[in-house]
Parts: sequence; C-alpha cells; structure tokens
Amino acid sequence: MMAREQHLLLSRGAPAEEPSRPYARVRRHRRWLVPLLVALLLAQMAAAMVTTAVRQTPTIDEPVYVATATDYLHEHRIRYNPEHPPLGKLLIAAGVAVAGPHYDPSYPGTQGDVGRHLLYESGNDPWRLMLWARLPVIALTLLFGLVAFAFARELTGTAGALVALALYAFSPDLIAHGSLATLDVPAAGFVLTSAWLVWRARRRPLPYLPLAGAALGAAVATKMSALPAVPVLLALAALSAGAAGCSAEQAATGGATMGRRTSAATSWLRRRRTVPAALWGAAVVTLVAVAVVWATYLAVDPRLRFSPAEPVPALHGLRGRLVDLLPVPEAYRAGMRVQFGLETYPWQGYLFGRLYTGSLWYYLPVALLVKTPLGLLALGAAGAVAVVAVRRLRPAAPYLLLPPGVLLAAAMTGSRDFGTRYALFVPMFLAVAAACVPRPGRRWTAAATAALVLCTAVSSLRTFPYYLPYSNEAFGGPAHTHRLLHDSNVDWGQDLGRLADRLRQRYPHERVWLVYKGSGVPSYYGIHAADPRTVPQGQVHGLLAVSDSALAKARGRLAELIHSSRPIGDVGHSITLYRH
Repeated sequence: MMAREQHLLLSRGAPAEEPSRPYARVRRHRRWLVPLLVALLLAQMAAAMVTTAVRQTPTIDEPVYVATATDYLHEHRIRYNPEHPPLGKLLIAAGVAVAGPHYDPSYPGTQGDVGRHLLYESGNDPWRLMLWARLPVIALTLLFGLVAFAFARELTGTAGALVALALYAFSPDLIAHGSLATLDVPAAGFVLTSAWLVWRARRRPLPYLPLAGAALGAAVATKMSALPAVPVLLALAALSAGAAGCSAEQAATGGATMGRRTSAATSWLRRRRTVPAALWGAAVVTLVAVAVVWATYLAVDPRLRFSPAEPVPALHGLRGRLVDLLPVPEAYRAGMRVQFGLETYPWQGYLFGRLYTGSLWYYLPVALLVKTPLGLLALGAAGAVAVVAVRRLRPAAPYLLLPPGVLLAAAMTGSRDFGTRYALFVPMFLAVAAACVPRPGRRWTAAATAALVLCTAVSSLRTFPYYLPYSNEAFGGPAHTHRLLHDSNVDWGQDLGRLADRLRQRYPHERVWLVYKGSGVPSYYGIHAADPRTVPQGQVHGLLAVSDSALAKARGRLAELIHSSRPIGDVGHSITLYRH
C-alpha cells in the first residue's frame, strides 16, 4: 500500500520522501505534546496546593512537625515527636531553614506547646513560616506524580500514564494533604516509589533494587505506619531478582532450552540460580533500607543522642522483645513504643452520625468511599480487575495490589479513626491501576476512561479551595461531609484565618462565642471570643462559631447550645456559624 502511494506521488511530480513528512510531523508533535500535558497537569496541582497552603492556618499536627524540624536545625537533637522518624521533618526543615524563624530551645512544655510558642509567641510570622514549611512537601507530592506517571507508562504506555497522572493530580485528598507540612503524603509516596522501582528491577536488578531499598527506607524513616509494607516489598524484591535471574539463564542457554525442550537438568540448574538471586534481591533491599533509617538519625545528630521531652511508655511481652531486636537506632525503637502506647488509648470516632469509642474495622474503607472521587473509584476498581484478568498485565498485579492492600488491612486494625490521611497510598495506587482500563482495539474503554477522568477533574475543581472537607457527589459534596465524618476528613483547624476574615467583614461589632478544635491561636488572628461552655447558658447571646469536629462530638451543654441556636452559614465547610 505504501509503495502504491509513493508511485502515485512520483507520477504527480512529488518527491518520494513526501509521505513520511506528515508522520514525522505527528511524531514531532507527540514529542512535545506529552511533556506539555504532564506539565499542565502538575501545574494545576501545584497551583491548587500552593493556593491552599497560603490560605490555611496551621492544622493540628503541623506546629509539632515544624517545631521539631526547627529543633533539628538549631539543636541537632532527637527530643520532640519521637513517634515519627526524622526524614519527613528533615524535609520540612529545608523550608524552615529558608524562613529562618526565631527559636528558643529552652522553652519548656510538650511538643504541642513548643509548636504554638514558635508560631505565635516568638516574634515569627506564622503565615510565612508555615508556607515555607509546606513547600518541600508540595514539591515532593509533585515528584510522586511523576512516579505514578512513569509506573503507569511502563505498564500500559503513554495514554495510560496520562490517565494515571490526571487522576493523581486531581485527587482532592492528595491535594489537601500534599499542601500541608505533614508526613502522610511523603510516606505513601515513598511506598509507591519503592513498588515502582522493585517492578523495574525485574529487568535490571542491579541498579533498581538498591534504589527500591532507599525508597522503602525513606518510607519507614518518615512514618512508622509504612512498616507493614516492608515484608511485602521484600518479597516482591525477591520475586523481581528471581525473575531477572531466570531471564538471564534463559538468555545464556539460548532458545534450545525453552518450552517443552527444557531438560530436567536445565530446570534444576535454573532453580538453583533463581533462589540465590531472590535471596540476594531481598537482602540488598533490606540492607539499604536499614542504612537509610540510620542515616536519617545521623543527619540530625551524628552522636545519636536521645533525650525525649515527654516520657516514653514501656512495652512488654512479645512485641517489646521484637522491638528490642530491630536493627534500628534506640530513638526509632522508642518511637515504636510510643505508637503502641497510642494504640491502647480509647480514642473517639465519628462515622455517619454515630459517635463511638474505640475503632471500627470498616471505618477506613467507608471513609475512602466518601472522600475519593467517583471517577477515580470506578477506574481504580476496573483497573485492579484488569491487571488480574489480562494476561499481559498479570505480572504487575502483585506490585500494584499487594502493597496498598496490606497497608490498608494494617491501618484498618488501628485504634485511631481520624481520617483517610492514614490511607493516602490508596488513591496513589488506584491512579496507577486505572491506567490499565483502556484496552487496545476497544474504543469504548478509551471513551469511558476519558469521561470518568473528566468527572474526577470537575469534582476536584468544584471543591477548590476547600480540599480537606471534600466528599464526592454521591455523599452530597463538601458541604455535607461534616455530617458523615470528622477530624482531618473535614476540620483539622485549617480555617481559623478564614473565620477571622468572615467576622471582620460581616460581623464586625458582634459578640462572638467560639468552640475551636485546632492548634491555632484565635487572638493572633483578631478573634476575641469566649468559650460558651465556661459560662451559664443564659449568658450566651450573639454569634456562635463551632468547629465541625467539635460539633460531631457535641454533648451536654454544647449540644444544648447548638439545638437552641439557628445555623446561619459556614466557613470553609469546617466551621459552622449559629445565631444564639
């Protein structure tokens, strides 16, 4: 067919190479079109995160991490927040170093007290300091988007990679927590990166297994909730190294030993070489991961001093003995003891209007259903099915499904039902799995995928700039999330500044009563309000502002005040205003 076209063109006087020019032009366009689309998607995500970071006041956990990062910079000691390893706070410290805050290392008190003192009582500008502390996490969140793109591209090609990146970039949960100086997105992103590198090690184990170990070490050196992923990724590393060893053996012996002609002796020799390769792969990842954990503590204090500001609980029994055997610094083991101690505390949870003490095993799956865009849920679920059902994709199934599955199962057994931030690896891996939905030769799958990606984008853009209280359309959207969930799902103390703006603009001379759940200091933002729970109910008249996390748990006097008040609006879908 091509020869016939060339003959016709030659008969008309056209040059013989003319037919290749349109295709060359298309290839040139594709070369710049894909990077342009990637840049646009990441730019959209960056704009959303920076805008959110600029407008939000400190959430509950952020002052602790920022104060700990500042202590790392000034005092080079492991003193505050031992329940989380240093790496994530070292990343935050990169931004804190640029801000250059005033810091009093002798200030007494808990890690929360030190954080509030740093932000509000040391002569620092909390807006500027928090923005600089958040910027490294924002940058890292964007880099993990490139990891999702690269992972999906290796599985399905460029079109699937763009689908994965679009779903990642428009995920409200990733935008919300990627714009905060917290540890949840970094830990989840490092797990995703390790899974991708272990997958790449199937063909080239020598460069990628050490890198996978470094990413795994970075995950567990950021947050201890990543520890359940360690045995999974070690097993996958062994699988990849064994597969690479088997491929090398086949290449060395040639095609004569393939298929039915493979002799029993050759199969035995292949197994004999595969098992040591698998053990070598797991050992390399283990050693590098442990080295990264040690390096993060040494980066804070080369002498590895550990002087906790608050008591570290004792840990007895089998768990205590296992923790003592781990080849990690003493401060890391102390942090594990703190984490186990927190798991024994009777925390309160809130789900679909029900306030309860303890935990519900189904809390996280239900919360993820509420807070994940419907398009991402549909495409991620379909992609998970496709990666198991389609033969050419099946080798990737353990790498895509096991890490998030095991981490989610472990998180479901925890005692703290505080939000989907404990499962941010789910939208990350779902985005990559969604790349497996479009099928070559089946146009309807491409059209359905495009429609669902567009639905995800629209849903995300509609919630701008209130990403923390996001819920999808099936559950009523962000304005209704507080009726279903609480804490970091809705109200994490982020809207104190917006409340101050609302009061100045609409209620400048009214008496204000405030029930605020967060780490901010209301008076710093010009909010001069009293707590209505501290005075007789008959004295409460005027404007009542209640954090939705407090509203979810309202009992006694606060519940009576709310029931006798008239709702008149909300701030950021996280603080409800009443007229009493």
